[in-house]
Amino acid sequence: MTATVDRPNLVAFRIVHRAMRGDARRLADTVERIARGTSPCGAARARAVAGYVDTLCDGIHHHHANEDRLLWPVLERSAGAEVDLSALSDDHSHLDPLLDQVRAGARALAAAPADRAVAGRLATLLGTLRDLLDEHIEDEERTIFPIIDRYVSGADWRQVEDQIRKGSQIRFDLPRMERFAAPDELAELYRMAGPGLRIMVALVRPGYRRRERLIFG
Repeated sequence: MTATVDRPNLVAFRIVHRAMRGDARRLADTVERIARGTSPCGAARARAVAGYVDTLCDGIHHHHANEDRLLWPVLERSAGAEVDLSALSDDHSHLDPLLDQVRAGARALAAAPADRAVAGRLATLLGTLRDLLDEHIEDEERTIFPIIDRYVSGADWRQVEDQIRKGSQIRFDLPRMERFAAPDELAELYRMAGPGLRIMVALVRPGYRRRERLIFG
């Protein structure tokens, strides 16, 4: 009988990456329409946009900071000279100042929802974030995921994921997982996590969906 090889399961990481990229894209598109005057923005919507932007930026920072703190050391220990993380770490160092600017732009919109120039500046910042995330995540998945699959043990990978998950925002992250996962990926997550995950998603889904409708229509 052939022994089962315990390899990392990257499905959750792929969904997290897709959710960050998808949210940056749809926020940039939404705020651009507000800036053009083709989509109305009252005080409640502006506050909702600002809150969503702030939570998204916190999640992006949490993700890349824990890649630096938890995942990179595992890769260096497991793969040695096979991995060069300098370019990805440089991207991370450029992200935090941009996230701060995006947060400030969102707060400005909340304070002046009728000011299309303010919306325009935020749309530009979100477009920059969108493009940086697209480039960085595509590079990371192309270069790092094969190394994880080849060199990192399933046990080490689960430990990294468990540590990262400790700082997650359940009411935000779980329904976004459902939003951005493909059906087969969602089924795989439910299979791995058991029925408790399905119950938790059902509990937090309504509030998240209301927030989505207010922001994105």
